[in-house]
Amino acid sequence: MTVLLTRRKVVAGIGLLGLGLLTGCDNSVRLSYKYGKDLSDKILGRTFKLKDSQGNLTTLSSFRGMMPMVFFGFTQCPAVCPTTLARAAQIKKLMGKDGDLLQVVFITLDPERDTPSMLDAYVKTFDPTFVALHGTLEETAATAKEFDVFYEKVPSGSTYTISHTATSYVYDTRGTLRLGLSHSLSAQECTEDLLTVMEVC
Repeated sequence: MTVLLTRRKVVAGIGLLGLGLLTGCDNSVRLSYKYGKDLSDKILGRTFKLKDSQGNLTTLSSFRGMMPMVFFGFTQCPAVCPTTLARAAQIKKLMGKDGDLLQVVFITLDPERDTPSMLDAYVKTFDPTFVALHGTLEETAATAKEFDVFYEKVPSGSTYTISHTATSYVYDTRGTLRLGLSHSLSAQECTEDLLTVMEVC
């Protein structure tokens, strides 16, 4: 925890994180991550428009001032989705007070079966602050394409499952894409890289 506390002091030293706009957050800075992939040269997810569980239109700018971590999946996912969401909940705890800035955003790839109420209940099982978004089939396909996310239905008995990209996409507090976290990383590894993002913005 010493590393986390030290980094927290660094962040506090540049002023309140919620006022990142005033501290000169530099979108051109390239960060060095220990575990995740630097995505600062990618333009992904800037124009998506989906709805939350209350039917409110949601875009990337809806999370301005927060640090969104976007993940695609579906509620009937047998392993990858629940373990990724459980890891995200653990990350928030490891980050301590800094975790208040992390906004986990779950986007369903299965709008045919995932109703808004089902999605909301699903993500809040892991953490009450998590947000779930949905769209039409066309909106889902367009959003996945915008993030360069692969997904496809795979027949499974009388129903189907979905094979999909398992990367978590992390933006800084000004909406600049910074980091890609693979499913194989531990909560501790992810936390270290997320705190690196926070040191800049």
